[in-house]
Amino acid sequence: RRRTGEPSGGKRSACGRCPHGNHGRGPGLAAGAALGNSHGNGRSVTSELSVRAPGLQCDFCEMTALPSEAVMSTHLSLHKQYLQVCQESSQPENPFIAHMLEEAEKADITLTKGITLKIAGNNRLVPVQKVTDEDFRMLACILSNNTFVTGLDLRYNVLTDVGAEHAAKFLQENSTLHYLNLMFNDIGTNGAELIAKALHGNETLLYLRMTGNKIDNKGGMYFASMLQINSTLEKLDLGDCDLGTQSLIAIVTVMSHNKAMKALNLNRPILYSQEEETTVHTALMMKNNACLMELHLCKHEMKNFGVERLCDALYENRSLRYLDLSCNKITRDGVKFLGELLKRNQTLEILDLNSNRIEDDGAIYLSEALALYNRTLQALAVVSNNISGKGLVALSDSMKTNMVLSYIYIWGNKFDEATCVAFSDLIENGRLKPNCTDVDPYEVDGHIYLAELSHGLKRHYYWTPSYGEVDNKDANASLAIRAVAEHL
Repeated sequence: RRRTGEPSGGKRSACGRCPHGNHGRGPGLAAGAALGNSHGNGRSVTSELSVRAPGLQCDFCEMTALPSEAVMSTHLSLHKQYLQVCQESSQPENPFIAHMLEEAEKADITLTKGITLKIAGNNRLVPVQKVTDEDFRMLACILSNNTFVTGLDLRYNVLTDVGAEHAAKFLQENSTLHYLNLMFNDIGTNGAELIAKALHGNETLLYLRMTGNKIDNKGGMYFASMLQINSTLEKLDLGDCDLGTQSLIAIVTVMSHNKAMKALNLNRPILYSQEEETTVHTALMMKNNACLMELHLCKHEMKNFGVERLCDALYENRSLRYLDLSCNKITRDGVKFLGELLKRNQTLEILDLNSNRIEDDGAIYLSEALALYNRTLQALAVVSNNISGKGLVALSDSMKTNMVLSYIYIWGNKFDEATCVAFSDLIENGRLKPNCTDVDPYEVDGHIYLAELSHGLKRHYYWTPSYGEVDNKDANASLAIRAVAEHL
């Protein structure tokens, strides 16, 4: 058996000898492998090997079919396929991948809706050997023509630009993957180029998470070009990717005409200007875009001028449901514009203002809009905003007249006894559910105090808990409010 070297006249395509699928679409070749069951007929997690065509070579494992051999269809589990392809490619198996493949098979035997393979390198429940480029090449080998694996989570591993090349080939071959998480690997600009170009022709991937990969400004430009062509991707996370001013402006400019994207995360770009050009361009985009439902602009150095421009644009927007302005430089003057917006806006459901500096006056502006005018906002986060008792009590009073506002997060501000009593009353009276806020009242010597709860809009954005529900709605309230926020 030959593993390298392409025969004369041979072709390269999805593999027929290795267990992940068939060798292309040549004459006399099986049309494709019958893989698993995504239609609810109750079959176990297995795949059939298609008949191998001679002279074809796999893009991933480089196995070449011999003319004298014919391997007829046989059932193999994902785990067994992985072990076989590693053996035939003389590649050491990764025990972590093997274990997670076994666990995935045990968790969902009938495969009525497809499964997500979670091979996260920060898993603390089992021994982890982080996935390398070669490990991913073997994994892609068995998944490229797979029909029942619809999600792949490879966060916190050690994939580089070489791994990104395998991912790009995988996206070109696979036609069923909807979710790909490459968060916090070591993918750079070159890898970003390969993945972005692979998405030019991909028509199935709905959500891509590149969070924390240092693709830089140039890598961001490749994704901006992709957004001009791709019309199926609905969620894109480029947070913490070191995007620059040029790429950020390019992305929001093409988003003005993108009609597929529903959720966009552009957190923590690298900006050197104080002129807020990126916020101005983002505001222009929001005037024209009628599809975007979720926008994350955390750590954009946004100040009151930028908030004013953004609010002016949102008066004309009818699609945005979730606006994240956390970790900026917004003060009470900027929140005044948000308060005026909330008086007229009838679509915004989640507003995240965590880690700004709105103070009491800003909290009062919001409470007036919520008490008297707005009846659509469901969640408000004002954690760590230098708000004292006066502003916090005003927010609690607004919930007495506004029955729509159900989630409020206030930890990290200046609690006085009036604040503690006000929120304790809301919880005891049933107006505020204990799982819809991040404070818990308790009494000592006749005085009410507030303790912190691990609840919030997206507490599990960077990590997942070691036990319990990964998508716990108490810690990730945005999932309970907006379905589009899933995974993001």
